Amino acid sequence: MSLLAVRNARKAFGTVGALDGASLELRAGELLGLLGPNGAGKTTLVRAIAGRVRLDAGEVEMLGQPLAPGSTRPELGVVPQEIAVYPLLTAHENLEAFGRLHGLAGKALAARVAWALDWTGLDGRAREPVKRFSGGMRRRLNIACGVLHEPRVLLLDEPTVGVDPQSRERIYEMLAALRKGGTSLLLTTHQLDEAEGLCDRIVVIDHGRVIAAGRLAELIADTVGEGRRVSLSVDRMPAQALLGLEPDAAGTTLSAHVKDVAAELPALLQKAASAGLEVRDVAVRGPSLHAVFIHLTGRELRE
Repeated sequence: MSLLAVRNARKAFGTVGALDGASLELRAGELLGLLGPNGAGKTTLVRAIAGRVRLDAGEVEMLGQPLAPGSTRPELGVVPQEIAVYPLLTAHENLEAFGRLHGLAGKALAARVAWALDWTGLDGRAREPVKRFSGGMRRRLNIACGVLHEPRVLLLDEPTVGVDPQSRERIYEMLAALRKGGTSLLLTTHQLDEAEGLCDRIVVIDHGRVIAAGRLAELIADTVGEGRRVSLSVDRMPAQALLGLEPDAAGTTLSAHVKDVAAELPALLQKAASAGLEVRDVAVRGPSLHAVFIHLTGRELRE
């Protein structure tokens, strides 16, 4: 079942096109990753879903119903990349303020604030002003403020940017708890290892268009293939090139693309030995989301 659907979204800012027919679907209980280079259209698409950008064409549906521009979206939660909490207020005061903005009051508000403080691990710091918090603590509070009203769908824009590994792991646990409770998540991130480890499906957008979508295994099969990369760390480079083995720029590693590691690795090791090289280490790497992303979007630097 599709909880959120974007169909043929188009948006231009003056002469600059931001979205050029982008479409995606978020299914019930899913964590969907939205990836793309800088300027690909991710932020505009998320803002259109949130109602902050009016599309020139196309539509956004929630729970099977079109969302009119400017309409309220109580089933939707939004966690922006920028920290959107009040630094002079305490964590408790921030949660109360955002809860009221989401329509909560009385015992329901108090219960949700207590839940959020426990969920984020901030219950011991609830009465301290947020300006004293670390970056990771502010990130966790930022997420909590976006889910107090228990949305069915949550948009997360770079929720772990700039946080330490411990805070990142805590945020992952928080997201897992949300999914267990029935919330579907749309996550934008530049951390490809994060998307690879967390997301059920991945959508790649570039130049305002969706250029690939599916599970990681499907994206790999459709782009870089399912072979493995074997790297041999050697004591020196061979005097002459070895067929099938490519030297790296640093001059310390020879690499080859193989389909069957068990069948092909012994021959590679023998080839290096025959050239008088000492193999100091062997690494085998499977195809990754990073390789898929570069294959789809290129190596051009985006600013």
